[in-house]
Amino acid sequence: MLSAEELERYARHIVLHEVGGPGQAALKRARVLVIGAGGLGAPALLYLAAAGVGALGIIDDDAVALSNLQRQVIHGTPEIGEPKVESAAAAIHRLNPHVKVEMHGARLVAANALALIGGYDIVADGSDNFATRYLVSDTCFFAKKPLVTAAVGVFDGTLTTIRAYERNAEATPNPTYRCLFPEPPPPGTVPACAEAGILGALTGVLGSLMALEVIREIVGFGEGLVGRLLLFDARAMRFETLQYGWDPSNPLSGEHPAIKDLSLHA
Repeated sequence: MLSAEELERYARHIVLHEVGGPGQAALKRARVLVIGAGGLGAPALLYLAAAGVGALGIIDDDAVALSNLQRQVIHGTPEIGEPKVESAAAAIHRLNPHVKVEMHGARLVAANALALIGGYDIVADGSDNFATRYLVSDTCFFAKKPLVTAAVGVFDGTLTTIRAYERNAEATPNPTYRCLFPEPPPPGTVPACAEAGILGALTGVLGSLMALEVIREIVGFGEGLVGRLLLFDARAMRFETLQYGWDPSNPLSGEHPAIKDLSLHA
């Protein structure tokens, strides 16, 4: 049940036909894990908190640095040096005290991934490296959890939703992250943002879209991004959507799966 204060707080959601009282109640019941409280995670956490998600888990082992503040808008100058999970939790409490924040001040690794991800209804991955993205997507497959995953380059970004443990209307398995990206790029071919730079507002766009897609998954309206990759080009201010499907040769859920657990990530 929503309190009188919550009814007023979420009034602009509740009057939406696609959300309404039942949708807002679903948001309040939801448990969402956000991987990373950085450029993508920061706006995603703020909008998920503002939307009334009942419990937000944050996993990040980093501390706030001055160079983060150009894009990681959940943190402020007074929080420099603080753990990002603590800084993010404080900002969420200021924004919406109805949201329960669960801080995980650690790095996501094979040893803790299943236990962490298994405790949530849906995962939003805003990590900044391919090793973590593959680990998160493989774990969500084994834990049977939906995954919304975003990534940014210097002037571009992508977003998709993965439900690889389910089948589509034609009884074909939904694609995995490995169907979309079979192999990570060779080391050194994708420079880190510290080397190449990144446009701060770009992470705001993709992080906000990630929050929107999580909300749509929880409430259940619109056409989801399963099997569709949303691409954003900030130079041209253009969105495009590419279709992708299940690859029978993928090693996770293909016809002859080779990945049986998370041991390859250890």
